[in-house]
Amino acid sequence: MPWTEKYRPKSLEEIKGQDEAVFKVKNFIENFGKGKKALILYGPPGTGKTTVAYVIAKKINSELFELNASDLRNKEMLLKVLRPAIEQKSLKEENKIILIDEVDGISETDYGGLSELLSLIDSSSYPMLITANDIWDRKFSQLRKKCELVQFKEIGYSVIKGIAFDILRKEGLFIENDFVTELAIKAKGDLRAAINDLQTLSKTKEYLSIDLDERNKEVDIFNSLRKVFKEKPSNELLSIFDSVNMPIDDIMLWLEENIPAEYSGEELARAYEMLSKTDVFKGRIYKQQYWRFLVYENIFLSYGISCSKKNPKSGFTSYKKPTRILQIWLNNQKTAKKKSICEKYAHYVHVSQKRAMNEFRTIKQILKSNLNIQKELKLDEEEIDYLNT
Repeated sequence: MPWTEKYRPKSLEEIKGQDEAVFKVKNFIENFGKGKKALILYGPPGTGKTTVAYVIAKKINSELFELNASDLRNKEMLLKVLRPAIEQKSLKEENKIILIDEVDGISETDYGGLSELLSLIDSSSYPMLITANDIWDRKFSQLRKKCELVQFKEIGYSVIKGIAFDILRKEGLFIENDFVTELAIKAKGDLRAAINDLQTLSKTKEYLSIDLDERNKEVDIFNSLRKVFKEKPSNELLSIFDSVNMPIDDIMLWLEENIPAEYSGEELARAYEMLSKTDVFKGRIYKQQYWRFLVYENIFLSYGISCSKKNPKSGFTSYKKPTRILQIWLNNQKTAKKKSICEKYAHYVHVSQKRAMNEFRTIKQILKSNLNIQKELKLDEEEIDYLNT
């Protein structure tokens, strides 16, 4: 039997590392009818979203009617399966909870499946719990408005380590402390993956010779910004941008563009001060080649900007792509045309390209006013357009 099932929590007290999320889910179920009819549990895989639904249903003696969204990809199936579930009373228990797991499986283009789900939420007589790894896709904008949101965070490595040792004790097995610590750290918050790895490794006596691979959990820029802006400052934020596949300069532009959407007044000033310090440190590091100080870039950009707020701004914020990226690209395009013109001019009059660049203001006027010279240099249409701008 998989250990993830064998040691799945049976009570709320056994669910570790998600105290705030558990409280919110429990409160939603207990007060159903006083607000929205559906609750979205979102967060990385292996953080306990589905488990919480099962445990709470058991605690309040409710039937749990579970559906996987990947099996309900169209309107017809939703009407056939989900509608009866939300209209009929439970045969076994007094109450009922509807669980739709992995809503990411529903697409807005799949025969109206997503729009039909929105309609069924309105008509539901029972609380609906909807799980998702990433609920911030644009296609889920209407779903987010119709539901309350509860975030499940990555579980800290110390919590994962404690659970791993508890399982090993119950199984009567022993694995070196340092090895379990490494396994917990490299799971990167995914408890389910850590338990699966632990069960696999427990079957071999040569586990110490095995190199544990760190779970590749690339985080997109949007989720990283939400963690910095929306969550309380934590040590986990220090490495948040390490998982973003983007140069540090581009990350700075994203932060620069979106800080005003989250901060104002003194908080805005403090956030921009952290951003400016990042730029100052970057310049000093590259000039003096003190590469060991590169870590401070991430500290200022993540923890520093997160600490700039007193209280996180609630609600959903749509982050914008930096306009400066486009401006930089356009400027680079112009610079490329300038260089190509100077290169042709320098070759033709036997001077250095550097001199041509320095004297370009004068050269531009000469070339602009003389079509014959333009033909002699074989300037293309884009280069001629650049001269006329």
